[in-house]
Amino acid sequence: MKKGIIVYQSKYGATKKYDEWLQDMTDFCSIEVSKAAADDVAQYESVILCGGIYASGIAGLPFLKKNIEKFKNKKMAILCVGASPYDESAFTEIKEHNLTGDLINIPLFYGRGAWNESKMNFIDRTLCKMLQKSVAKKDLSTYEPWMKALMCAAGQNCDWTDKKYLAPLLEYLEN
Repeated sequence: MKKGIIVYQSKYGATKKYDEWLQDMTDFCSIEVSKAAADDVAQYESVILCGGIYASGIAGLPFLKKNIEKFKNKKMAILCVGASPYDESAFTEIKEHNLTGDLINIPLFYGRGAWNESKMNFIDRTLCKMLQKSVAKKDLSTYEPWMKALMCAAGQNCDWTDKKYLAPLLEYLEN
């Protein structure tokens, strides 16, 4: 049996960067979700799903849900990547929203991603602008961490990716 594989879905590049770092740090193989075959992934001892967070969903999670029976005896983990700074309550919401049923006990980890409106597709850029307008109407003192990050990033190119976010995942894999 092969050691491990990273199955990833990256829309704008931050998740791909974490995938590449994980490959270097673990010697795991890597494959995009769109090219992954469940039977091939099932040949590995460990399976890590890396996906960006979009509208509270984790990219690539449907692949895991669809094939969870084939991965039952694997060491599994999920790394979700988002533009917001880590916030325990927001992370709990993401976990509760996404990890249900057979996925409930899979460890979830977080890596902060990037923000570059020029790389966003029209729909994502438009939705972000609408969200920024909505948040701008609120009292600054009531902003949640993600709101502050959204407003600070507007019009900026920001890259918060950092290998330090992988430390808890790597520790989990070693145990």
